[in-house]
Amino acid sequence: METPVEESENKVVEEKVGRVLEQAKELQESASSLISRTNNDEQSLRQRALSLDSSIRHLRSLIDSLLSQKLLDHKFADKLEEDLQRARCILADGDAAAFLPTKAQGGFLKMFLGPINVRATQKDVQLKVKEEYNSYRDKTALLFLLFPSTLLCLRSWVWDGCLPAFPVQLYQAWLLFLYMGLAMRENILQANGSDIRPWWIYHHYCAMIMALVSLTWEIKGQPNCAQKQRGVQLFLQWAIMQGVAMLLQNRYQRQRLYTRIALGKAKRMDVVWGETAGVDGQLWLLCPILFLMQIFEAYVGLQLLKTALVGVVPEWQVIFCGMLLVFMAVGNFINTVKTLMVKSRFKAKMKRTKSKQELY
Repeated sequence: METPVEESENKVVEEKVGRVLEQAKELQESASSLISRTNNDEQSLRQRALSLDSSIRHLRSLIDSLLSQKLLDHKFADKLEEDLQRARCILADGDAAAFLPTKAQGGFLKMFLGPINVRATQKDVQLKVKEEYNSYRDKTALLFLLFPSTLLCLRSWVWDGCLPAFPVQLYQAWLLFLYMGLAMRENILQANGSDIRPWWIYHHYCAMIMALVSLTWEIKGQPNCAQKQRGVQLFLQWAIMQGVAMLLQNRYQRQRLYTRIALGKAKRMDVVWGETAGVDGQLWLLCPILFLMQIFEAYVGLQLLKTALVGVVPEWQVIFCGMLLVFMAVGNFINTVKTLMVKSRFKAKMKRTKSKQELY
């Protein structure tokens, strides 16, 4: 039988537990009420964002229609178009972007992550994703330059002109990891509103497949090692050129991108892609390197095909990698030319606007 002291203690504990239970229920009700109000506010903001986005699209179509009918002055139309572009950047690059419809995630992300939403609702989190992508590109660009350079140097100084199979396969495994990491990050950036051309993501898919296939490619040695490894040697030389191009892009073009963001002509989530170019001085430096790299890439692919067809290394992996290299070179060339044409039209438009301003 309980004593009066024990009964008193039990009642005190029971009252405390009861208060805690009531507080938990009150907190749950308050949280539910807050979430309900937040959902209603979010729905209202989402409708306003959709309405504003639709208005911007409608006004752009209206301006184009008036210009085609010659009912609007070109100078005034350019000013309106610039204001609409700034409004679009504010909408797409600010906190309101979280209320715009999200892009559907591609099959690549679903294959590795499942049906998980990778879109960040807070802009600072999105920018951290972009910063991590830029950091990854910086680190891998240096490795892209040093790894094949080291292999070629060791081939000449240590391995008597004949590459062992294991270091080359280790390099191909690293390429598979590299391109998979780039493709994963670019898909996440695209889901968060970054303007990445689809071709460059597809290009990394092709590079992943080529690296995977090349891991099953038996690296031939002596006798006649130089002829059998000619394609591998050319591929390593092309990789060095690509590493140089990546370093130049990361250093110069990112500065230009920051300028465009400051002018309201690009979004903060946009990134430097493989074929972008900066100001005129950078164009003269980067474009020859890019075109030379694409021509050399196609040449390496053709050399691999020739090696397989003449019977030096008659393996299906050699034929597959050769065809894939030629395909990627053609795709890179077409996308680079398209970008330069867009830049040329934009510069011509700016010159026309400037000349009209001088007339006035």
